[in-house]
Amino acid sequence: MNVSASSAQSPAVPASQDAVEPATAHGHHGHHGALPKLALGALGVVFGDIGTSPLYAIQAIMTGEHPLPIDLLNIYGVISLIFWTMVTVVTLKYVLLVLRMDNNGEGGSLALLALINRKLPQLRGTRLLVAGGLLATALFYADSMLTPAISVLSAVEGLGVVSHAFHPFILPISLAILVGLFVIQSHGTERMGQMFGPVMLIYFLSIAAMGVANIRMHPQVLWEPLNPLYIFYFFKAHPFLSFVSLSAVVYSITGVEALYADMGHFGRKAISWAWVIVFPSLVLNYMGQAALLITDPASASNPFFNMVPDSLQLPLVVLATLATVIASQAVISGAYSVTHQAIQLGYLPRVQIKHTSHSMAGQIYIPAINWFLACMVAALVLTFESSAAMLPAYGLAVVGTMSITTGMAVVVVFRMWKVRWWVAAPAFAVLFAIDWAYLAAGASKFFEGAWFPVVVGMVIFLLLTTWSKGRMLMRQNMAEDSLPIEVFARSAHSSATRVPGTAVFMSTARNGVPSALLHNIKHNKVLHERVVVLTVLIEEVPYVPEIKRVAVSEIGQGFYKIILRFGFLEETNVPEALRPVSMCGEPFDMMKTSFFLSRQTLIASSKPGMAIWREKLFAWMLRNAASAMEFFRLPVNRVVELGSQVEI
Repeated sequence: MNVSASSAQSPAVPASQDAVEPATAHGHHGHHGALPKLALGALGVVFGDIGTSPLYAIQAIMTGEHPLPIDLLNIYGVISLIFWTMVTVVTLKYVLLVLRMDNNGEGGSLALLALINRKLPQLRGTRLLVAGGLLATALFYADSMLTPAISVLSAVEGLGVVSHAFHPFILPISLAILVGLFVIQSHGTERMGQMFGPVMLIYFLSIAAMGVANIRMHPQVLWEPLNPLYIFYFFKAHPFLSFVSLSAVVYSITGVEALYADMGHFGRKAISWAWVIVFPSLVLNYMGQAALLITDPASASNPFFNMVPDSLQLPLVVLATLATVIASQAVISGAYSVTHQAIQLGYLPRVQIKHTSHSMAGQIYIPAINWFLACMVAALVLTFESSAAMLPAYGLAVVGTMSITTGMAVVVVFRMWKVRWWVAAPAFAVLFAIDWAYLAAGASKFFEGAWFPVVVGMVIFLLLTTWSKGRMLMRQNMAEDSLPIEVFARSAHSSATRVPGTAVFMSTARNGVPSALLHNIKHNKVLHERVVVLTVLIEEVPYVPEIKRVAVSEIGQGFYKIILRFGFLEETNVPEALRPVSMCGEPFDMMKTSFFLSRQTLIASSKPGMAIWREKLFAWMLRNAASAMEFFRLPVNRVVELGSQVEI
């Protein structure tokens, strides 16, 4: 048997547990020598969501379903909660801890799950860990619906502060902006994205200046709320109200998961440096809002826009709307990226993916996800009609993802990094206490709107797990009936007529004969001079080194086995990956190569595995999956599909 490796470029589909060494030389971030530029880019993409939280956080805390009396103790208590939540959750947990848990530079729930599965394949409780990672992914989709709706609506609501005459137009203007945002996605946002960083820098400097201008009215807010004892006094004075207010305090850190999810685009250092600008800007603005409330309690109806004189309110509405559009764009792009990862790792069926940039590989557009999100966002705006009504749903989605990330971080710290329990356990006890307190407070708003991320999360979690389990059962069933390729090659060589050219038979399994090959020889009774059984594996790393891209095995009788490996962030361009291969005869000529695909029709059965209704759901997902021909970038006029029926 002759085994060798060759090189190629591009991305992926089935999942594998094979260890692939980190592709540290990939350099897809361009981190070195461009830190200021990357930090500026991170301001626009990573911090858009958390940066726009001052638009609604204080307003929701003070005037929400359970309004707080506007007095000095409550104001200081709320600001102290916000400040220390940012310190512990954002700075200590995410910036200093979680950002170090990268999978070859990539972050996010699925990337972290893949890292743990790769490094700790025998870990007990793996099923629980996988369930947690998939639930976090499902909640991200709920967040992707809520962020555009709440952010844009909260900014446009500033028109109501400018003049009551604008009130009837707030909803139509918000819908027009959101619809326009989703419409332009198919054209790509590369050029527009270059402006995100500068616009958000202006925005952060502006909200910091607004804070300073208002702090002058009551300078004590600069130091008094920094005393954590005010949190204790706040809870002591209002036990119930203070607990319920936690569900709104968490709005101050919405979008925190983006720090980790977008790490692959900017790198840990750039995101950390950008936080140095964002953190003081946010704190100054919240302190400015506090000073405003102390001097003018009536401004609590919309403290953010009341921070500036009447003459500046309309420009502020425009700037805030731009910032919320940028925050929305970031989360929409994030949904595309997460979907791509989920497909590559085997948790979602193939869908049509369009590349919108020739210079940036990560610029993708997924029509199905785009219009699904657009419909859900429009439905949210029309159903809830105000940002305040939607906010209870927002908080639970954020805290749910945060809590799962903390649980996965425990596995990394204690099992992968081998940190002694007595060193890190106290810190994790504090982090879990914060997460669970916010989670409990958010759950108390279940019937006020917090049901939405729960329902959406459960539906998407069901889809993710059904597809993963269904694929596993289908492969097991096909493997049981498969014939060893070596045996088949010997028998087929003497019984079939050989014709010129190359036939590539795609196979999901590494061993056995693909059903398309069996059906071809059964019905056509011919074999090509060169027969290649090709398996595409998606590794649990973002990028696979070129030297490990292709593995070739010679079976004999003109049969070859090729395995192509891709990372979960790469594009699966099979013809491009095969072009340099030279260890199985002459180089591949696509005009002389035919690709044979198996297209399975699933038949639900009473076999043990999944409930019948889940088998039918899996069958529906399989029928509606995008063509393998398009996904693997196969030449349209060189593909033959042969169908078969499979029971699971």
